[in-house]
Amino acid sequence: MYVNTKDILEKASKEYYAVPAFNINNMEFFHAILDGALEKRAPLIIETSEGAIKYAGNGDIFKGARYFVELVRLFADSVDIPIALHLDHGKHFEYIIAAIKAGYSSVMIDASEKPFEENLKETKEIVKIAHAAGVSVEAELGQLAGVEDNVVAAESVLVDPEQAKIFVEETGVDFLAPAIGTSHGAFKFKGEAKLDFERLKKVKELTKIPLVLHGASSVLPEYVAMAEEYGADLGGAKGVPEDQLKKCVELGINKVNTDTDLRIAFIAGLRKFLKENPKEFDPRHYLGAGKKLVKEVVMNRLEFLGAAGKA
Repeated sequence: MYVNTKDILEKASKEYYAVPAFNINNMEFFHAILDGALEKRAPLIIETSEGAIKYAGNGDIFKGARYFVELVRLFADSVDIPIALHLDHGKHFEYIIAAIKAGYSSVMIDASEKPFEENLKETKEIVKIAHAAGVSVEAELGQLAGVEDNVVAAESVLVDPEQAKIFVEETGVDFLAPAIGTSHGAFKFKGEAKLDFERLKKVKELTKIPLVLHGASSVLPEYVAMAEEYGADLGGAKGVPEDQLKKCVELGINKVNTDTDLRIAFIAGLRKFLKENPKEFDPRHYLGAGKKLVKEVVMNRLEFLGAAGKA
């Protein structure tokens, strides 16, 4: 079933669990994620970045957006779990409009690097356009450090809970990503992860809407080790421990973005297969090895975040 992302997240908020949102760039990742969600009987949120849309459309963002909608809807309409398609980190108006026109379930307007009043104004404009088309909207307050696709920030700026309350009331946004100390990419922390749980608790109390955690991959050591055994250079990669993610869910996070974990698992499976099968050149075989590990990561995330069995 192809559904509005808001429907998935409002249920998660009421029942105190989180739904991982998985980024894709191509068909292989989508198949692996879908298979994992079906096996775990879980609701599913698929995400694409602006870069993924441009890539899928071979430079044409409107074709790219339609490609992802048609791919996801083709499979969603034939299964009995709820599936949504979300635009992650929409920073450019034309990409957000392309996603809305194509039929995405939700879009993110990310003006988090701008002053509060400007962020509020831009978000309010996108909410008006998206809601008129039946599309729900995510926004971000505060800023995450790190690098991911078109998102680059040197340092973190944590969310102000009182501003979050005003922001939600004035924009009508459907779900909010508050910055509480995570970061983008595979190298999230120099030392131990330190998330501001009290700040998160306060934001949930004041906004009372589904909340989103960005920069939330765990960077699982077993997949990092496998990738490095077969030639990858990921030294220093460190993510958010699973116990801290569970604590975030207890305090009100309902959508947990996941991208880096999938990429590392995929490259680990791909490198291992190519090393062990030097004569193999069928892409269905070597890409399949990567897909298998992506599915493992997906099922693990669905289980410990509480989404398994919630379809």
